[in-house]
Amino acid sequence: MSEMVRMQHTLAQTAVVEGFGFWTGQDIRVEFHPAHANAGLFFVRIDLPGLPIIPVSPNFQIIKPRQTSLATDDAQVDMVEHLLAALHGLEIDNCEIRVNAPEMPGMDGSSQAFTAAILKAGIITQSAIRQKRIVYKTLRVGDDEHWIEAKPSYNGRTTFVYHLDYGDNNAIPQQSYRFIVNPENFILQLMSCRTFLTKKEAEQLLAAGLCSRVSPHDVLVFDENQQPIDNTLLYADECARHKTLDMVGDFSLGACDWVGEFTAYRSGHHLNVECVRELLKKTVCIESNVVSSHTNTFRVASKAI
Repeated sequence: MSEMVRMQHTLAQTAVVEGFGFWTGQDIRVEFHPAHANAGLFFVRIDLPGLPIIPVSPNFQIIKPRQTSLATDDAQVDMVEHLLAALHGLEIDNCEIRVNAPEMPGMDGSSQAFTAAILKAGIITQSAIRQKRIVYKTLRVGDDEHWIEAKPSYNGRTTFVYHLDYGDNNAIPQQSYRFIVNPENFILQLMSCRTFLTKKEAEQLLAAGLCSRVSPHDVLVFDENQQPIDNTLLYADECARHKTLDMVGDFSLGACDWVGEFTAYRSGHHLNVECVRELLKKTVCIESNVVSSHTNTFRVASKAI
């Protein structure tokens, strides 16, 4: 049955990723620790007094440009989307994420380093059922210029479709990508797709004193000829794939598996999270003890990294 739920997962042992933050340039260490069933995903700021906890939930989103940020009264974490995409893409439901800075390490602007660390640590099945939410009627957020539409899935699959369109004369060409959500597809098609921006945008960020340690070797910076500077595309549609990667990370804030077809046109992080909020109000929750047989889908993973 397409509406069967699965069991929850956590890490078999601690995973570690170290790098620098794109925005602050600060050296950062993030640790993924196993968490008990039904604990969910949550950040712990180990550099702050009292070790404040920040749950992964749309209720804790704060608006910051070009990223997904979460905050409580005591602490915040920035640019969490690529880290969360790795967890959600690999079906890690319970994890304590310890970090010693206010943002996540940027790495190459993709989810690959986080994914590799999690796979190396291992994934185990837990004795609790993962909540699943089913889209039964069409829902749309946004406006004519930027929108996301959720529709029922009649084959039981979860699909993200992203249409990227910045106009005919933009340095980043129009492109679209369709992604069927499962761990194998995430590893083979999505995890390595990097953050992108135009040369003009990069110059504006540097002039504002931001992203001083980031170079075109780290992320995709497009020149006026629609070509990445000092870099090579992994896919012709890598930019649309990266925006889809962002959707996977942002939709993890719903703390569930989604069943539906989610089509986005020029959406960003804020609209992604707004869509999650609406879906939590207007979808049907499946949470029963009827569970499909669980197969280990992660064996191929280590070979693909």
